[in-house]
This record gives sequence, structure tokens and C-alpha cells, in this order.
Amino acid sequence: MEPLLIAGLGNPGDQYISTRHNAGADLINLICDRYSLSLKKENQIHGLYAIYESEKCKIIFVRPSTYMNESGICISKARKYFGLKTEQILIAHDELDLPNAEIKLKESGGHGGHNGLRNIIDQLQGDKSFKRLRIGIGHPGKDKDVVSYVLKKASAKERQHLIESLYDYLDIGEKISQDGWQKTVMNYHSKKEESNES
Repeated sequence: MEPLLIAGLGNPGDQYISTRHNAGADLINLICDRYSLSLKKENQIHGLYAIYESEKCKIIFVRPSTYMNESGICISKARKYFGLKTEQILIAHDELDLPNAEIKLKESGGHGGHNGLRNIIDQLQGDKSFKRLRIGIGHPGKDKDVVSYVLKKASAKERQHLIESLYDYLDIGEKISQDGWQKTVMNYHSKKEESNES
């Protein structure tokens, strides 16, 4: 049974809590609440982590304590610390190219302009084989507004919609561990199509 590491990106500090850029960190917090886990600080990985283990899976949850643009420091150190391959890592991150609260799984790829992903790829020496959980936050419309948009909190209604969507992914680690990546993606995809049709 191969362990799986799920990392949620965001910025540290109280001023960034609940901002759009912290959608990945929000997911990790919700998952840890679900499993009654407490994230503990580990200086060797420049982040916090918690482990959920059962007969069927071992999942390591990580939240970098670096700023978003330096997320790769934590991810590369965590990969080494836990003795993992890059493809055993799933990165949860905010995604401007998806509407608010829409979530998509992606096997690998480039950074798509996301500074956290860009730094992770750099720190992993160009290895892009980590999986992604893309959390839609919508786009402000103009590129010049992106920085202030991602660092602001969404409206209460938008935020509620986002959190409700994240609840569908709280057992994502168990599903990947037990069913495999492809089947998990297909199951989520078909579930979405069913809900869109109804």
C-alpha cells in the first residue's frame, strides 16, 4: 500500500485566512477536521502535517508554512522526508480558470501561470508528475486585478458555495488509495454529469 500525500496551498498568517488563494489550505483544514486530526509543525519540511492511517490506506496531509510563491520548498522537502515519489503527491490549489466552487482533478501538467505550482515544478527540478485538485475561484475579468482578487475574501455566498463543494472531496485520499486515480477521476466526473442533468 503506497502512501499518498495531499498538500493544500495557501499563504500563512491570520490575514490570509479564508482568502481565495487559500482554497487548497481550506481543503486540508476541512479534511483534518473530518478525521479529527491536528496538523503539527515540522521544521524539516517547512510546513505542518498530519497522518491518517487505516487498514486500506495511509494519507499524509500537508500545509506549507511558506508563502504561496515558495510552496515548492515544502513540497520537495516533504517528498524526501516521507520517502515518496512525485506521482504519490496530490496538490490542492485555487484555480482562476474555473468558475467559483467548480472542482476538477488533473493528472499532471504545467503551472498554468499559478505561482505556487510554478515554484513546486522548479523545486522538483522540472518534475510535473504530481496530481492536482483544482479548486475554482473564478476570475476577476482583468489580469491586472488578479493579485488583489486572489488575496481578498470572497462574498459570504461565494464562500459558502466553495466550502460546500469542498465537502464532496473530504474522502478523496481514501478513494484514490482504494480505487486508484483513473477510477476516482471517472467517478467524480460521472457524479458531476448526473448532478448537472438533474
